[in-house]
Amino acid sequence: MDEYKILELVKDGYRMGSIGINDNFLLNDRTIISYKSYERSYQHNPSISKQVIGEVSNYRTIFVFELEFPILINSNVIVSAYLYKKGYVIRGYSPFGSAPLPNLKYIIYCITRIMKDTGITQYELQDRLVIELVNLDVAANNLNLPKIMSSVLGPKLLSENNMIENEFYEIIEQMLSQKLFAGHTWDDAELIVSRYFDTNERQLSKEVFKITEAYERIFRPYRVVYDTKTWQPVVM
Repeated sequence: MDEYKILELVKDGYRMGSIGINDNFLLNDRTIISYKSYERSYQHNPSISKQVIGEVSNYRTIFVFELEFPILINSNVIVSAYLYKKGYVIRGYSPFGSAPLPNLKYIIYCITRIMKDTGITQYELQDRLVIELVNLDVAANNLNLPKIMSSVLGPKLLSENNMIENEFYEIIEQMLSQKLFAGHTWDDAELIVSRYFDTNERQLSKEVFKITEAYERIFRPYRVVYDTKTWQPVVM
């Protein structure tokens, strides 16, 4: 299943109301189930964890920058996903469940706007659905996660289902300390684009352009914006 077919599948699920708010899982049979459904299924059929190929995050926002740079919103997502793919489980609640996801390949963001746009773009975004797909291995490698994980967890993976907690936060801290976004850290890049798009600080346009280039280079996102009135792809 190629990237565009996945995005069309997510769009159709959103349109039909079959994708739940927050966290969902894309299975290799092309079905999308909620986190709660997945956890219930796992209790009876643990092999379902091997059927998960994508995590679908469905939410609404008041911020324009989140429509433009959805991956920057939560740095925990890619770290968590990569740990689960490599055989680890995060102690306590995790949107990735209670077992490793060895075949997890995609992180997918499905975002809509709650209210009319008040940012610099000067047009309404409440009838837009943004879907952005990221290949997990590509993003993890460009964020140096294999190297960081090895430094924190050791060169060899621990036993499957090994639960971690403090190590998870240490990996995130090291990832966030890198200045990969045109000389900016992850958090600083997020702040700059939010100031540009949502508080109209136009003097940041050059930095936003450079951050955009870095964002595209690091994550290589496959992105489609849909008009929720016609359900056709549009330019946002």
